[in-house]
Amino acid sequence: MSEHVRHTPLPSPAASLKIGEKLNEGKTKQIFELVDQPGLVLVQSKDQITAGNAVRKDQMEGKAAIANKTTSCVFKLLQESGVKTAFVKQHSDTAFIAAHCEMIPIEWVCRRVATGSFLKRNPGVKEGYRFSPLKMEMFFKDDANNDPQWSEEQLLEAKFCLSGLTIGQCEVDIMNRSTVAIFEILERAWATQNCTLVDMKIEFGVNVKTQEIVLADVIDNDSWRLWPAGDRSQQKDKQVYRDLKEVTPEAMQMVKRNFEWVSERVKLLLESQASGRVVVLMGSTSDMAHCEKIKKACTSYGIPCILRVTSAHKGPDETLRIKAEYEGDGVPTVFVAVAGRSNGLGPVMSGNTAYPVINCPPLTPDWGAQDVWSSLRMPSGLGCSTILSPEAAAQFVAQIFGLTDHRVWCKLRASMLNTWVSLKLADKKLQACSI
Repeated sequence: MSEHVRHTPLPSPAASLKIGEKLNEGKTKQIFELVDQPGLVLVQSKDQITAGNAVRKDQMEGKAAIANKTTSCVFKLLQESGVKTAFVKQHSDTAFIAAHCEMIPIEWVCRRVATGSFLKRNPGVKEGYRFSPLKMEMFFKDDANNDPQWSEEQLLEAKFCLSGLTIGQCEVDIMNRSTVAIFEILERAWATQNCTLVDMKIEFGVNVKTQEIVLADVIDNDSWRLWPAGDRSQQKDKQVYRDLKEVTPEAMQMVKRNFEWVSERVKLLLESQASGRVVVLMGSTSDMAHCEKIKKACTSYGIPCILRVTSAHKGPDETLRIKAEYEGDGVPTVFVAVAGRSNGLGPVMSGNTAYPVINCPPLTPDWGAQDVWSSLRMPSGLGCSTILSPEAAAQFVAQIFGLTDHRVWCKLRASMLNTWVSLKLADKKLQACSI
């Protein structure tokens, strides 16, 4: 049976895929072109586990499915957060569809805790040393020379050109910054399962269609060190296989159980750990457009948003009744008060609830400079904040809920990254025009 047939699943969903030539094969996966979908490829996992650049190599039945499940969940989490990746969708138990990328031959390694090869290369550093900020390293993918560590200068001098994009300072900075953000997102997600993400390696590629740098390859249990409760003796990652003195059927079963444990837990990373909501109170329906902007931005963070109309001046009893309605069901709530001319809504709410209250007055050009003081000058004992932009008010709400909900926090972290990258690319484009 040929390699192509053995590793390409052909159940009913695969039958609709026209699989073309094999574009690449690594130690644990194969890449096939998709004839009917130019710009996309099929990434097919193999039942093989390796260590030390395949010096140790074993078959592990079911590993392809376990690895595919893990990497698909990780990429879904990253994509839903807003990180750009090559991942398109899971196709079968052992394969996923991705954008076709030319791979940049660098492994980016990000470390929170010193262990493994870092200790050998940095004698005197004790295992467990914590890196804050994260420690970044890069390694050139060269099996014959055991993937030597590279400096940023070596990467720049290599002048790699992939799919028409030359890897210069801007591209290196983007990959560096992206690696840190990706690590922090996965670290935050794993913390919900009481697991420490110790370190991680990832790779980037250049999308052949868009010439954009994206996270590519895979992120599975071969890609990181994962210590439940921060305890190395409980490690669940591929290090268990690397550390085996002898490969026996019993030992391989233990390794497989660890990989299965991770693939089951990784699904939980896609679930929110807390529920919360925003209640936007507007003084009049004339403020509806302003409130809809708040609601749209809250929804983008995955936070439910309810709009209500009430006036603290004209119907204070009704305002307090609405407040009590949302205090009574135990759902964590942030109130946003939208009242412009004379904001009684925010201060009245703030003086009568222990929940956070944000003023977001819709200011007008004529009286705005005067009206804003009713949101800024508060009597003692009131703690409501004032944010003028509806989108910024929603962002502040997200930062409050992000303290307890990793899904919201991950969206905020990816948004920070994307803003930074867009500025970097805009500057590069401007520089090119100026020269």
